[in-house]
Amino acid sequence: AVMTSADHSSGTDRCREALNSIQESFDLVINIQGDEPFINPEQINQVISILKNTKAEIATLISPAINMEEVENPNRVKAVTAMDGKALYFSRYGIPFPRNKEEIKPKNYLIHLGIYGFTSRALQKTKNLTLSSLEKTEGLEQLRWLQNGMSIYTSITNERADSVDTREDLRAIEKKYLL
Repeated sequence: AVMTSADHSSGTDRCREALNSIQESFDLVINIQGDEPFINPEQINQVISILKNTKAEIATLISPAINMEEVENPNRVKAVTAMDGKALYFSRYGIPFPRNKEEIKPKNYLIHLGIYGFTSRALQKTKNLTLSSLEKTEGLEQLRWLQNGMSIYTSITNERADSVDTREDLRAIEKKYLL
């Protein structure tokens, strides 16, 4: 465990500080965000596999939406990807926009999970990137990386761990696991 500064604005900054404070060299760094305490270890391996088997600088997981409530929830980040899994965009909005009303189905939307993998070099590169216009608009740091030309690759997982984004989520998890 590495204690990092309280002044960081993101988990990415914390990971970079931790990496720099360790007196060893690592090829990859995995960031499991605090709102994803129930990530399955196999999903960590899946992120590592993306980094090892693609041109990714950054890797993450996505999952088909469960219902339209999730698609409409701005705390559930949506993703759009190329056929090879390369991320094209992330949004708090339900993208892609269904021009055809018949296309409004949860399975047509991909939800981003709060886990990232970085090559050590890419993690260091993020330090010099300034807040981008897309990041300011959506409040999503991965848009800074995309807007600066970094490659983020995704992989679909059908396993969905309970995430904690709101007080309601915390209450539901407490009810599920503690009672």
